Amino acid sequence: MSQYVSRLGRRSPATPARLRLHRRPRRVAMLSVHTSPLHQPGTGDAGGMNVYIVELAQRLAAINIEVEIFTRATAGGLPPTVLLAPGVLVRHVDAGPYEGLAKEDLPAQLCAFTHGVMQAWAGHRPGHYDLVHSHYWLSGHVGWLAAQRWGVPLVHAMHTMAKVKNANLADGDAPEPAARVIGETQIVAAADRLIANTAGEADELVRHYAADPAKVAVVHPGVNLDRFCAADGRAAARARLGLPQDALIPLFAGRIQPLKAPDVLLRAVAVLLDERPELRSRILVPVVGGPSGSGLARPEGLQKLAARLGIADVVRFCPPVGQERLADWFRAASVLVMPSYSESFGLVAIEAQASGTPVLAASVGGLPVAVREGETGFLVRGHDPAAYARVLRRFADEPSLCTRMGEAAGRHAQSFGWDIAAAATADVYTAAAHAHRRRVRSHHG
Repeated sequence: MSQYVSRLGRRSPATPARLRLHRRPRRVAMLSVHTSPLHQPGTGDAGGMNVYIVELAQRLAAINIEVEIFTRATAGGLPPTVLLAPGVLVRHVDAGPYEGLAKEDLPAQLCAFTHGVMQAWAGHRPGHYDLVHSHYWLSGHVGWLAAQRWGVPLVHAMHTMAKVKNANLADGDAPEPAARVIGETQIVAAADRLIANTAGEADELVRHYAADPAKVAVVHPGVNLDRFCAADGRAAARARLGLPQDALIPLFAGRIQPLKAPDVLLRAVAVLLDERPELRSRILVPVVGGPSGSGLARPEGLQKLAARLGIADVVRFCPPVGQERLADWFRAASVLVMPSYSESFGLVAIEAQASGTPVLAASVGGLPVAVREGETGFLVRGHDPAAYARVLRRFADEPSLCTRMGEAAGRHAQSFGWDIAAAATADVYTAAAHAHRRRVRSHHG
C-alpha cells in the first residue's frame, strides 16, 4: 500500500513529515510522445491516458505546479505551443511525418523527439524544469535522457505494461514486441519514482520488472466530478440522446480494439436474445468510440459481427464524442459494460459510476478497485459471453437494480476526485526530488 493514497483513493490524512521538509517542484516537463492531450479521446490512440494527463496537469497547476506537456505534432501548421489552461502549456514537437505513423512506428522517431525537447530546454535558463514526468514507455525513454541531461528526477507512469498485456491477449491480437519489454525494464531501473494506478499494478511492476518497491507509489486516477455526475438524471439524458425511456441499454464506450473486447458484449447480447427473444423490442446497445490499435486492421469488423449474430437491429454505432456528451451517454445507460482483457485502471468505469450508472466489467487489472463487486456493479472472471448475458438478464428482470446500484456507484466515485490525485502526485514529486538529491550527494561523496 502506498504512503500517498489508500486503496479507496483518499489521500493520507497528512503529508509525511519527511516530505514537508522538502521543497515541492515548481515546474514539471510532462512527456506524452504518442498521443496529444488535445486529441479527442476514443479515437486512434487517444483514450484514458489523454484524459489523465489533461486533468492531472490542470489540477497540478491549480496547486502552483506549472506543467509543460511535450507531445508529437501530428499535423502541419500546428502552433509550437498551445496554452491548455493557466499554468499548463502544450508543446508540439516535430518528429517524423505528421500523418500515417502507427504507435508501433514511433520508436524510430524518439531521437528526433528528444532533440525537440532539448531545443525547448536550451531556450530557458538552467534549472527551468525541476522534474520530468513521463507517460507510457515511449515517453519514458525520452524522459530518461532528459532527466539525466538536466540533472533532475524522473517520475514515470506506465499506464500499460507489455508483459501484462502479453499475458492477457485477446484472440487474434498481436503481442507487444520484445523491444518494448526491454525499454520498460530500462525505464523502471532508471526512474526515481514509478506511479502505479493500483496496488495490483504496483505488485506487477515489482514481479514482472523487478522494480524497487520503495520507488513505487500508488496514486489512483481521478474523475472530473463536476462533469461526470448524475445531473438531471437518466430520463433527461435519454431524451437528449433520442433514446427510448424504457429500454435496457448496456453501453460500450471506448476504443474499438480486441483488447477492449466490445465483441464480448455483442456476443452476450446475442446469447441473451436467444434465451429471451421478447427482450429484443426493449434493448438497445450503443457502441460509442472509434477503431484503434489492432482494431484499425478491421475497422468495420464489429458491425459485421453484429450482422452475423443477428443483432444489427439493436446495436447503434456512434463516433467518439466530447466529454460533456460522453457524460450524457453514461447517464443514459442502464449499465456500462467493460469486458477488457487488460486495464491498468479503467477510467471510464469511474466516470460512469460518477454519472450514476453501474458497471459490468471483467475482473482484470484495476477494475476490481474501480468497481465494488455486488454494490456498484458486477465483475466477471474470464470473457465467456454467457457469463455477461446472465448479468444483463438480471438488469432486465430487476429494473430497480440499475437505480440502486447507480446510487451506490455515485457515492463510491466521490473518493476519486482529481484534486486528491493531484495532491498525491505532488507528494510523489517531492519524494522523488528528495531521493534524487540524496543520490546525487552520495554519488559525489
